[in-house]
Order: sequence, then C-alpha cells, then structure tokens
Amino acid sequence: MGMHLPSNKGRGRRAPMADINVTPLVDVMLVLLIIFMVTAPLLTAGVQVNLPESRAKALDQEQKPVQISIDDKGQVFIDTDAVSDAELPAKLAAIAAKKGADGKPAAIYLRGDTALGYGKVMRVMGELNQAGLNRVSLLTDPSDPR
Repeated sequence: MGMHLPSNKGRGRRAPMADINVTPLVDVMLVLLIIFMVTAPLLTAGVQVNLPESRAKALDQEQKPVQISIDDKGQVFIDTDAVSDAELPAKLAAIAAKKGADGKPAAIYLRGDTALGYGKVMRVMGELNQAGLNRVSLLTDPSDPR
C-alpha cells in the first residue's frame, strides 16, 4: 500500500490533508480527567446525616432511638453508659444488629458538647458509619429566635 505525497509539480493545487489533529481531543480528555479526579472523592467520602427540621412534628417510631453523647472531655456515652474508645465499635455493631420492624437499625441521636473538638465527633461518626448505622441526627439546643 503506497502513500501519496503531495508534490510541488502540477497546477498549484494542494492535496487534501489526511492527518487527524488529535490535540483538541487530548485537551478535552485531560479536562474531563481533572473533573472526574476532583469530584470522585467528594462522592464517596460523605457520611449520611439526617438532621431534624426545626418545626417538624414528632415521628411515630416503634423503636426507641439510641442517644450517643460526647462530653467536653471526649468521653462517649451510649444512652447513660460510659463506653471506652476500644469498646465503641463492638457496642455499635450490636446496636446495628438489632433491626426494627421496618428492617432498619435504630435511629441514632448524636449529642456533642460545645467545647468538644471536631475530630472526636468525626471519629464517632466514622465508627457509626462503619457499623452500618447511617440514620444519624445531630441534636442541638434550640436558640432564642429573638
């Protein structure tokens, strides 16, 4: 198979160019790669949090929600029982194993002290997510609407 090369001999006409310019294609693909690299971690790194609305009515629940509290020293309590950091994953796995009538684990109410660091709350939320407890509500004191 031979290739036809344009020659300068002739009537001054140029032969059509048979090459494909791939530079615009590469530019578009690199932009798409950057977009996917930026957005992919944002899609998988989130912890699902169901925050209650301020004017919502009380929900009818068959299962009593579990209250997890973290005091200003970082001590974790499940309902009123103190739990160490080593015991927390096992206790949360036991809570997740108890399914309600709807087949879902109990709702979790997470309370954290104002003086508490953000990292401790996120570690507890990570343990909740690892145990499969994704119905988490963060509780706050209602502020004065004045």
